[in-house]
Amino acid sequence: MGSGDGIDGIRAPLGGGGAARPPRTLSRRGLLAVAGTGTLAALLTGASCEARTPPPADRPAAPEPRDTAGPARLLYLGTYTTDGGGNGVGLASYDSRTGALTAAGTRDGVANPSFLARSADGSRLYAVDEQAKGAVTAMSVGADGGLEVLGAQSTGGSGPCHLSVHSGGRHLLSANYDSGSIAVHPLAADGGVLPRTDLVQHTGSGPDPDRQDGPHAHMVLSDPAGAYVLAVDLGTDTVYTYRLDPAAGKLAAVSQAPVEPGSGPRHLAFHPSARFAYLANELGDSVIVCGYGPGTGALTPGDPQPTVPAGERTEDRNYPAEVVVSADGHFVYVSNRGHDSVARFAVEDGGATLRLLDAVPAGGAYPRHISLDPSGGLLFAANQNSGTVTVFHVDQASGALTPAGTPFPTPMPVCVLP
Repeated sequence: MGSGDGIDGIRAPLGGGGAARPPRTLSRRGLLAVAGTGTLAALLTGASCEARTPPPADRPAAPEPRDTAGPARLLYLGTYTTDGGGNGVGLASYDSRTGALTAAGTRDGVANPSFLARSADGSRLYAVDEQAKGAVTAMSVGADGGLEVLGAQSTGGSGPCHLSVHSGGRHLLSANYDSGSIAVHPLAADGGVLPRTDLVQHTGSGPDPDRQDGPHAHMVLSDPAGAYVLAVDLGTDTVYTYRLDPAAGKLAAVSQAPVEPGSGPRHLAFHPSARFAYLANELGDSVIVCGYGPGTGALTPGDPQPTVPAGERTEDRNYPAEVVVSADGHFVYVSNRGHDSVARFAVEDGGATLRLLDAVPAGGAYPRHISLDPSGGLLFAANQNSGTVTVFHVDQASGALTPAGTPFPTPMPVCVLP
């Protein structure tokens, strides 16, 4: 490889310019891309940080010094390769103690990899190809973190925007947003994606004529035990529960959980107990605590609650996007794209109640995706419209977020996967 190349099979990112911020009311993808610059980095493996003894959730503990560098770890970045975005799946390394990010190249050849998922052992990475003729791509992860494309398969639908590996490890699930369907692909012994075995079409619509003219599947995942598959549909205001036949690779309908019309449910995350799940509503500017029956797959939504403190709310839509739960189940975080913030909730009553503590500025524009690193000590935010990834230290006792360093420039980040 030439001097401008990155790690094996990875092309180092090129610099670029930016553009003005769009209006708050956007299409699902948005209209803005900001290119970034980066330099090559060595990718190392590292260890997790340790948690500390908790003070009360609404009173942050004094931060520990973080000047000492820790082991470096890998970070994968999803983007759009159209509309002025990136060139493929971005790579970076991050210091597991300080949170400092360093660019490490790009795996090109994957169109619009707007959402990423990893196999349980971390040896395979999967990406949606969010296009009119949707597809999913499988990549092997080398010892140095480099990516090699194993192949791609059609999802049978349009605009796949989410995918996940089933808890059993033998199937890949994907959600076709534009066409409102769910696809199932078996996984080969080498982790490659095999031809689709099922495609389930949702039907219906919602009261928002611009965003709910038909079904728009936005997320699909298995429950923690792998007994059921749940699909979140923004267009029909419904979460669908299915049972997967692992031998046939087919989904059988089990139940439906409707939410308030116009809510536009987007993403869902389970509490570690598997008895509750938290549903972020893109159009309703809210989050819902849902009861969950692990034995039946039945989801029971509660009342919606806001994701921005009362004194900071406006008439503009807020577009809540991603929801994540801390590993200990004590805190829930929701990214607010309209408010450009990350909301922090205390989890109470064993998971049955969320209490909004604050909404911390994201440090960038339109935080579409957030994720916690394996240690739980860092939170990453992919800020789509400012072309940056921001990092926060997480006080694991209080859940409080503290900015770590300066925003990391990268072209139109829409998914961040540590």
